[in-house]
Amino acid sequence: MNLPDDLPTGLTMELHPQVRRVLAPNPSPFTYTGTQTYIVGHGDVAVIDPGPKDPRHIDAILAATKGETIRYIICTHTHRDHSPAAAPLKEATGAEIVGCAFLAIDDGGPRADAAFDRSYAPDRVLSDGEIISETGWTLETVATPGHTSNHLCFALHEADAIFTGDHIMGWSTTVIAPPDGDMKDYMESLAKLVEREETLYYPAHGEPVQKARRYARGLMGHRKQREGQILRAIDDGLVAIPDMVAKMYKGIDPRLHGAAGRSVLAHLIDLRDRGLVEENDETWSKTAA
Repeated sequence: MNLPDDLPTGLTMELHPQVRRVLAPNPSPFTYTGTQTYIVGHGDVAVIDPGPKDPRHIDAILAATKGETIRYIICTHTHRDHSPAAAPLKEATGAEIVGCAFLAIDDGGPRADAAFDRSYAPDRVLSDGEIISETGWTLETVATPGHTSNHLCFALHEADAIFTGDHIMGWSTTVIAPPDGDMKDYMESLAKLVEREETLYYPAHGEPVQKARRYARGLMGHRKQREGQILRAIDDGLVAIPDMVAKMYKGIDPRLHGAAGRSVLAHLIDLRDRGLVEENDETWSKTAA
């Protein structure tokens, strides 16, 4: 993966009169250019996805909000590239940590950078449809399980936009990694966003997504195509996940093969739960008619 040499790490970029963005210095094959922390409002503000526990990034957030009051630190989910900066930012500002529920499970998957943040301690867990607001801005909580079971998005009414965390990204499809990631939940959460009226997504990784609902529908179509590929691969005798990945993900960074395998597993679990495939000693076959 080739990244630009002049990443605007630590700089404040205005995307909308009520939205600023600060890029964390944690680029990787999984985070793209890094985690994007969003600042909502002016004066009394909210910080969405404070990012990794990196003093450089925390200092950049504090510099971006100098002279203002951070009222809320909001976390979409508890992967380590999203929530660990919440505690030191709260210590520095006295802000309330709100958003997703605590979640930390043992996961032997390929994403060491995105292991769960065991230090996360919310002051308040937000439920679907719950509103937080200050002068000039209103955020609505939108529960979107799938990438993780505790994942939340946040709709900014004044911008006709949704902060999508890792549910929808602007550069890649989302990894759905069992045991916590769930493909059925993910597809239902995508459908939920399609039914909403917002026209713009602000993801935690990648550029803003225009024509938001069309993009979400495209992601649903992509997942259905991937499901079809898996079933055809089984027909062709590819019954182990590494063999399926080698066929279906030609050309991607080999460092992503493990994560791709987890998403294939998520599809297979969903297909199994629908009675279409069955597992036997880490190999898969179609269910007998």
